[in-house]
Amino acid sequence: MATDYDAPRDSGDESSDESIEALKSQREDKQSSAVDVDPEAVEGLELPGADLSGEELAVQVLPLQQDEFTCMTCFLVHHRAQLAGEDKNGQPICRDCAS
Repeated sequence: MATDYDAPRDSGDESSDESIEALKSQREDKQSSAVDVDPEAVEGLELPGADLSGEELAVQVLPLQQDEFTCMTCFLVHHRAQLAGEDKNGQPICRDCAS
């Protein structure tokens, strides 16, 4: 489709306030405050800030293995294959942090 760049353009300044108000009213009409909630899906949902003082976390923690190291930049435990070298203080660094 060809465009005539020499044709006069409508600046739209006169109706900009009216169009903004019209768009705002249309937007408010389409939005509703009702939320569809599935009671079964909400049953196990925990909200942020919920009181979890009565809960106990049961996780088995394994000690650092011989083929693992802790990166002193990101403090994650990696396999020795991810070892990039040591920093200026002689601390191990993973490949992700070295790059």
